[in-house]
Amino acid sequence: MNQMNQNMAGMSGMTDQVVATDFLITAKTGIKNLALAITETSTKEVRNTLTQYLNDAIKTHEQISDYMISKGYYNPDNLSRQLEMDITASQTAMNLQQQQQQQQQ
Repeated sequence: MNQMNQNMAGMSGMTDQVVATDFLITAKTGIKNLALAITETSTKEVRNTLTQYLNDAIKTHEQISDYMISKGYYNPDNLSRQLEMDITASQTAMNLQQQQQQQQQ
């Protein structure tokens, strides 16, 4: 495999991981915001609607987490392994950025 194909293969895997991670973070934020909104509402109807949205958001978070765990992108039960992965992902992102900057020059 030539260098460009290797870079593209690495980027597609990284892109999948980045998209999944972004989706997971967004789901977590939604859960926090919905939980807060539930505590701030004064009507039962709105509270019930927000509670349903919260339950849906929790299910979505579970699906994303399961996907990421199955792909090896997320290790919630092994903090040291997750930290290693986060550092590697950060280094990969920095390398990709440097490559893009070099290509632009």
